[in-house]
Amino acid sequence: MKIIETERTIMRRLTKEDATDFYNLNLDDEVLKYTGDQPFKNLQSSIEFLTNYDQYDKYGVGRLAVIDKTTLKFIGWCGLKYSQEKNEFDIGFRFFKNYWNKGYATETAKKCLEFGFNKLKIETIVGRAMKENIGSIKVLEKIGMKFKENFDFDGQEGVIYELKNSDN
Repeated sequence: MKIIETERTIMRRLTKEDATDFYNLNLDDEVLKYTGDQPFKNLQSSIEFLTNYDQYDKYGVGRLAVIDKTTLKFIGWCGLKYSQEKNEFDIGFRFFKNYWNKGYATETAKKCLEFGFNKLKIETIVGRAMKENIGSIKVLEKIGMKFKENFDFDGQEGVIYELKNSDN
C-alpha cells in the first residue's frame, strides 16, 4: 500500500516482510552511530518489532519503508512518530549508507512533513539529533526546520529542531 510518493521513491507502511532489510539496516554501526539504538539481536527480533509496531493504528502516523522506484529495493525508512510522553510528532529517517549524500533523506522527509501538515493537520513537528550528527542536522535545516533548543540525548549533546504548520 503506497502512502507517499516522491520523485524517486515510494513510501509505504513497514511490514514484517521488511524484516530482513530492517534488520540489516540496523546492523551497520555507522547507521546507528548517532541514534541511541542498538542493533536487533537477530532477525526474529526485527520480525517481532515490525509485527508489534503500532504507530499507524494508534496515532495515524509511523515510520515508512522507503522503496527506490527504479530498483524496487528497500533503501531505508522515513516518517513521523508520535511520542505520547512528550506529546509531540517527530520526523525521523534512516538509510543504508550507499544512499547517503544523494538527497533521499531530504526528499522523503520533506514529503513526510507535507503529509503531516496538509493531510493530518499536525500543528508542530520536531526533529531530534545528536549534535555531532551533522548529516541529519543538515537535512533538518534543508526541510525548513529551525533550531529550537539543546537537550540530553542519552548522555550526549542533542539538538531539537522544529517546524510549525503556520511556518510551512
